[in-house]
Amino acid sequence: MPTPFYHVLETVTLTSSASSVTFSSIDQSYADLVYSFSTKAVESNGVMKMTVNNDTSTNVYDRVAMRGDGSSTGSISGGNTLLYFPFSDYGVSTTTFNSVKLEIMNYTSTSQHKSMLMRFDSAEFTTQATAVRYASTSAITSIELYPHGFSNFAIGSTFTLYATTKAV
Repeated sequence: MPTPFYHVLETVTLTSSASSVTFSSIDQSYADLVYSFSTKAVESNGVMKMTVNNDTSTNVYDRVAMRGDGSSTGSISGGNTLLYFPFSDYGVSTTTFNSVKLEIMNYTSTSQHKSMLMRFDSAEFTTQATAVRYASTSAITSIELYPHGFSNFAIGSTFTLYATTKAV
């Protein structure tokens, strides 16, 4: 199988603080999505939430996560909730940028649920890996990321959406 080739679909770098970042009308001609972002909160620490296709139903996101902070480890699992990054035990830093990489497999499929793998790294808080099931057979056409527990992403936060070429 050939190595996937990554195509940049869109990049947003904030020149002013923002209460959300949305990628809409996502090109449906690729295999998988990779969403990479580096964020910082303007004020008090909080968590990030993400919805796809503006789907805020409480029964569509299931997840399992593991994390470590250098002195302790932990895990969490749950369903029937909006998707959190990372989860409510840890926050988005106000002093350093947090790095997140999210992979969404088969995002155009209309015959299966979508699986997602996420990695979150923060110098202040933790490193976490999360597996998510988006329980919908709809193709993913939009992704919105927004703060929860803080009002805005800081200037300089960067969000890039990539897609991988379909295997031939």
